[in-house]
Amino acid sequence: MKFSEKWLRSWVNPKLTSVELSEQLSMAGLEVDGIEPVAEDFSGVVVGEVVKCWQHPNADKLQVTEVNVGADEPATIVCGAPNCRAGLKVAVATVGAVLPGDFKIKKAKLRGEPSHGMLCSAAELGLSDDHDGISELPSDAPIGMDYREYLELNDHILDVDLTPNRADCLSIRGIAREVGVLNRLPVVELEIQPVAAQTDAQKQIKLSAPAACPRYLGRVIQNVNVSATSPLWLQERLRRSGIRSIDPVVDITNYVLLELGHPMHAFDLDKLTGDIDVRMAAQGEKLRLLDGEEVTLDDDVLVIADSEKPLAMAGIFGGEGSGVTQETKHVFLESAFFAPAAIAGRARRFGLHTDASHRYERGVDSELQHQAMERATQLLLEICGGEAGPVVEAKSAEHLPQAAKVSLRHQRLNQVIGMEFARDEVTEILTRLGFAVEVTASGWDVVAPSFRFDIAIEEDLIEEVARVYGYHRIQAAAPAAQLRMISRQESKTDTARLKSLLIDRGYQEAITYSFVDPKHQAAMFDDIAALTLPHPISVEMSSMRVSLWPGLANAVAYNQKRQQPSLAFFETGLRFLPQDDAENGVLQQAVIGGIRAGKVRKEHWSDEDRAVDFYDIKGDVEALLAATGSLSEYRFVADEHSALHPGQSAAIFRSGKRVGYVGALHPKLDKVLGLNGRTFVFELELDAITTRQLPSATAVSKYPSIRRDLAVVLDQQIAAGEVLAAIEKIGVNHLVDLNLFDVYQGTGVAEGQRSLALSLTLQHPERTLEEQEVNASVKTVVDTLIAEFGATLRE
Repeated sequence: MKFSEKWLRSWVNPKLTSVELSEQLSMAGLEVDGIEPVAEDFSGVVVGEVVKCWQHPNADKLQVTEVNVGADEPATIVCGAPNCRAGLKVAVATVGAVLPGDFKIKKAKLRGEPSHGMLCSAAELGLSDDHDGISELPSDAPIGMDYREYLELNDHILDVDLTPNRADCLSIRGIAREVGVLNRLPVVELEIQPVAAQTDAQKQIKLSAPAACPRYLGRVIQNVNVSATSPLWLQERLRRSGIRSIDPVVDITNYVLLELGHPMHAFDLDKLTGDIDVRMAAQGEKLRLLDGEEVTLDDDVLVIADSEKPLAMAGIFGGEGSGVTQETKHVFLESAFFAPAAIAGRARRFGLHTDASHRYERGVDSELQHQAMERATQLLLEICGGEAGPVVEAKSAEHLPQAAKVSLRHQRLNQVIGMEFARDEVTEILTRLGFAVEVTASGWDVVAPSFRFDIAIEEDLIEEVARVYGYHRIQAAAPAAQLRMISRQESKTDTARLKSLLIDRGYQEAITYSFVDPKHQAAMFDDIAALTLPHPISVEMSSMRVSLWPGLANAVAYNQKRQQPSLAFFETGLRFLPQDDAENGVLQQAVIGGIRAGKVRKEHWSDEDRAVDFYDIKGDVEALLAATGSLSEYRFVADEHSALHPGQSAAIFRSGKRVGYVGALHPKLDKVLGLNGRTFVFELELDAITTRQLPSATAVSKYPSIRRDLAVVLDQQIAAGEVLAAIEKIGVNHLVDLNLFDVYQGTGVAEGQRSLALSLTLQHPERTLEEQEVNASVKTVVDTLIAEFGATLRE
C-alpha cells in the first residue's frame, strides 16, 4: 500500500524522520519497501494567473500571454497549450527556474515574441504523464505562492508491503493506529457526523445470501453534479497513493477506501430496476463489467442485483450497465460487509485483482460500514452537491463475525519470548492496541476489537506483545559468544580509507608531537598567536601547533639530512587554534596534512628524473577530495598564505567555505626549518572530506555519445579550472563529460595568451541526439566563454 507521509502525519505525528518512521514500521511487522519523494526536484515554479491571452502573430498553434506571478509587472510568456485562456490559474516556471531533468528556464524569443518563463503541464513537472495541456489550478490558488509549497510537494510516498493477516492496516487510519501505538501517541480521529436525510428516496435491500453478505447498507443521493471537479487536495492524496483521478464520485469512493480501509461502490440510480438483492449468481449468468469485458458467472459468485439483472460482482468489480457516467444525476451508494470466504479466489478466476477484492479477501472491519457511508456522503455533498436520503440497512446478526475472546498466560508469554515481562507493561500494550483486557490470576482475558479479525489464538497475542515491545529490545543470547555491531554511517568516510589512499600514492604516515618549536611556528604563521604551554618539556616544544606543517617539515628536514632523496609524509591529528567562543578559548580541529620533497620517484631507466612540483601534490589532494564523490564541489583558488610561496599557493573551497590550503613552502623558510630544495605541503579539515556522497545507480544509456572538441584562446592568467567551472555552471543539456586535454603556448598564439583544448561529450539517456541539439549545446559553451573570459576560437 502506498500513501503520503504528510497525510499519515495529519493523523499522528511522531518526532521521527521519514527513515526512522519506516524503520519503526518495518520492525513492527509492516515492512516498508521504499520511500520516494512525491515529485521530482524542481524550483522556481509559482502559482500564476493568465491576465491576457492572444494569438501569436507568427505561429498558428502558439499564444502570447501576460501572466500575473505576484511580481510588480506581469510576465510575457509564449504558450502552445490548447487550454490556455484568460483568468486561468496555472503553474508558472519563472526565469531561473530549474525543472526536472535539470532543464533551466531562461529568457527567450519564440517566433519573434519574447517569452520570460513557461506555463507548465503536470508532465513537465514530473507529476504525471498528462501532456494534454497546462495544469489548471483552483480559482482560489494564491498568486505568487511557491508551487511546491502550495501542493505540499516536499513530501514522501511510503510503500508498505503488508502480510495477509494485517488487512486492518490497508488504510491511513490503520497505519496511523499502529504508529500511535508504537509511539504512545493519541491518533486524531475523523469527526464523522451522520448526514441527516433530506429526502425520503430509498431502495429496499434483500439479503438472499446472508452468510456471504451479513450486512449491506444503501443510500440514495439525488441531484449530484458528476461534472464537478474533485478538489486538488483529494486528487493529490489519490495520486500519491497510486490512484488516478477519474470523476468525483469514483474519487470519493477511492478516497474512503484509502482513508478508512473500506471499499464502496456507487451505482447510477436511474439504471436500477426495483429493489436491491444481494444473492448468488445463477450458473451461466452474464455480466458486462466496467472495463467492457463480459464474464460468465458461476453459482458460487456473489452478485449485487436488482429485480431484473446483476449489477456488479460483489466486492470485486462493478457492472457497465449500472455504472456512474457524466450523465448520472442520482446515485445509489453501497457500503457492505462481505465474508472473506465469499470473495477469496473469485477475482483471480476472472483474471481480476482490484483494491476492493484485495481487502475483502483479507477481511474488512465488520463495524465500519456506517462510518464509511457517512464519510462518503459527507464528501459527496460537499463536492457534488445533492440531497441525501436515509441509510437503509439489511443485516443478518447471526452471520456477522463475533469478537474473538482469547486468554494469554503470563508464564507462556515469558517462555515463548524468552524474557520476563512485567504484568503492568503487558496490560498497557494490549490496551493501547485496542483490546478489552481483564487481568486474571494466570494472565489476561482479552477481547479483540472488530478491526483485528486476525486474532484467534494465544500465540497471536504473544506476537502482538513482542512486536509492540520491540523485537530489537529482546536480548538475543548467542550460545557461544556475543557480538556487538558497531554503528557506522554509510555517508561517513573512515579516516583509515583516506590514509590508505595516500599510502597507495607513495606516502608514509608520520606521528609528530602536538607541541612544536614556537620560532618555527611563528615563522610560518606570523598572524596566529599560538597557545603557549606553562610547563613545557623543553623550549623547542613549548607551543601548541596551529597546523601539522611544522611537525611534518621537521620530519622532512631530519630525513634529508640522512640522504633520503624522495620524501612524502602525511599525518592526521588535531590543530589548536585560539578562538574566544570555543571551550577554554581553544578550537581543537581535526585535520589531515601532507608534505612532499625531493624527487617524484626513485631513478629508473623508463622514467625521467624530475623533482616534485605543485601539480604533483595538487593531484594527491584531488585524489582525497574525489573520495567524497563530490569533487566538483571543491575549487582551488589562487591565494596567499604566510607559510606558502606567493605564486604557488591555493586555498581550497567547498561550497564557498575554505577548508584547506595547498602549495609550496615559502623559500624564506628553507633556512629556518633546515629544508633542502623545494617543499610542497597541503592541509585539509577532516570534517570537510569525511562526509561523502552516497553512490546512486542509474541506467547506462544505450544510445551513442557524441564528442565535440573546442580550442579556445584566452589570457594566460585565466586558470583552466575557472573555465571548466564556468562550463559546468551553465548546465548544458546532456553533457556527460568535460575534459581539458591540451594546453598550448607558442607559434600561432599571441604573447600573453594560451590555447586550451576542451572535449565535450554529450549523450541522451533515452534517444539519439540530433545534430542541431549538439550544435546548440556547443554554441552555448562558446558564447559563455566569449562573454565571461573574452575567449576566441583558435583557427
